[in-house]
Amino acid sequence: MYKIFDIHTHTYPEAISEKAVKALNAFYEFVSEGDGTYKGLTKGAKENGVEGFLLFSVATNAHQVQKVNDGIAAQTKASREEGFKTVGFAGMHQDYENMESEIERCIKMGLKGVKIHPDIQGVDIDDPRMLRLYEIVEGRIPVYFHIGDNRPEYRFSQPKKLRRVLDMFPRLTAVAAHLGGYMSWDETANCLAGHERVWYDTSSALWAMTPEFAGRMIGILGAERVMFGTDFPVKTLDTEIKRFLAIDLTEREREDILYNNAARFLGLDD
Repeated sequence: MYKIFDIHTHTYPEAISEKAVKALNAFYEFVSEGDGTYKGLTKGAKENGVEGFLLFSVATNAHQVQKVNDGIAAQTKASREEGFKTVGFAGMHQDYENMESEIERCIKMGLKGVKIHPDIQGVDIDDPRMLRLYEIVEGRIPVYFHIGDNRPEYRFSQPKKLRRVLDMFPRLTAVAAHLGGYMSWDETANCLAGHERVWYDTSSALWAMTPEFAGRMIGILGAERVMFGTDFPVKTLDTEIKRFLAIDLTEREREDILYNNAARFLGLDD
């Protein structure tokens, strides 16, 4: 049995979880495996011996920011009281006026980073409105980016735009989700691979590629910087663990990706 930390999860209040998952499915034109609830997430975690997870949500407008962050902070605290090594990241929207004060508030609440989803938020990674955020957090907390899409109307999160931001902010640490670029892995390999301030996760990637291709991508990006994630509720632990274990990796690489890399990145065992 491996130690596992799920680095990429989303949960919604039970009252809106069904609606939220339906909206997610409509946006991406797929069918999610999970129900989007915290109970659904922890049921799978307990069944698979998962140590904890990184929780975050997306602020789809500026008015949601504080509510989203209060919810993540409360859920993270409750989860840790259950015995999980849970970590929360804040959400931020490009039109939120008091960005600096909200980031300070989130840090005081114990949130350890910021998550943005450029495609759902409708903003380029290198939009001037987002540059304010990177200036505030660089050298302090990381930014977790949804990266990539192969649909022409959703090119807000191209890997090359993240590379541009990293060049502009030399102390910014980033996570490029979905093995560095959902459905745009060739571009990821060309412009992000080997960057010393970029980490990656396996979420919403393994189901879209063969185990052989996944193994090649992990080799290109560096197994020491890749972390296991499900993108719950998109996929569940049962299926994603099976997909991950089908990749031809060494035992050390498996242990690192499933837990050790996340432990280093988040300081889980400090």
